Amino acid sequence: MTLKNYKNRQWLLSSRPKGMVSQKNFDWLESEVQTPKEGEFLVKNLYLSFDPAQRGWMEDKKSYVPPVGLGEVMRASSIAQVIESKNPDFKEGDIIQGIFGWQDFAISDGKGIMNAAHVPADIPITAPLSVFGITGLTAYFGLLDIGKPNAGDTVLVSGAAGATGSIAGQIAKIKGCKVIGTAGGAKKCRWLTEKANFDVAIDYKTADLGSTLQELCPEGINVIFDNVGGEFLNTSLLRIAQNARIVICGAISGYNEEVQPPGPSNYISLIIQRAKMEGFIVLDYANQFKDAVEELSTWVKEGKIVYQEDIAEGLENAPETLLRLYSGKNIGKQLLKVSDPD
Repeated sequence: MTLKNYKNRQWLLSSRPKGMVSQKNFDWLESEVQTPKEGEFLVKNLYLSFDPAQRGWMEDKKSYVPPVGLGEVMRASSIAQVIESKNPDFKEGDIIQGIFGWQDFAISDGKGIMNAAHVPADIPITAPLSVFGITGLTAYFGLLDIGKPNAGDTVLVSGAAGATGSIAGQIAKIKGCKVIGTAGGAKKCRWLTEKANFDVAIDYKTADLGSTLQELCPEGINVIFDNVGGEFLNTSLLRIAQNARIVICGAISGYNEEVQPPGPSNYISLIIQRAKMEGFIVLDYANQFKDAVEELSTWVKEGKIVYQEDIAEGLENAPETLLRLYSGKNIGKQLLKVSDPD
């Protein structure tokens, strides 16, 4: 492609959000497309990944990764195409995955935070951002390593129609568990039971969670895979079985609160039921990613795991697409299409 006719459109983080993130926290910039130096390559973004954790990256707080700096391109994983290269490991036309951010073009040397990997030709182009990416891997390691489900266990998944929750629930079904998911709205609940093989889906917008769990789980809940936190966690702790395992994957209900709500008041259930509650970061399992992707791939090919991708379009819509996560509009993995491959 002839780059002299193109501008690099970018969304820069301009302010730290207070409460709900909004488009006002970003600046739109158009600049010249840069030329890669020796050892570097230039990519064109095709699809961007949107994840609840991005809200945390916008905070000026110590975390498992450095925060996005003010004036920097908003961080995001993406699928991209190499369009110019001075790096022998990345050739023009290659489809790769990396952290290239909210912009049309990016330059990388393939290392550090912009580490890049080739996308296998035999899988859907977006799959490394969903079922075979951090999303699927988070579900895999969180459920299997922290949750340790056994056949016959009752597993409760919050945010079950989201990208990670839906995969976690299906893995639990593969392991022979009874799986209950919570989601917002009848459409999401139908998808969980009709497509994703959940045994039961609870619409948290209309059902009373406490009484519903008491009815569905008379012998208690063995594993909770929690993406929501807040009142969901507090209520579900009252229904745990002895030796239950509570997997703290996320707490999206509080990500956009100016003042964080107090922790669960029902934590005494952990003592009574000799239960464990543990958080985790999927990056700690990086040396096991290859084997996990192979197993996830097998399950997808066998039809034991289905996955949904919710694809918005247009780089100009990136802030609005991020907000879809926090308003519960997405079903499955939220992506944004930026451009087509050449």
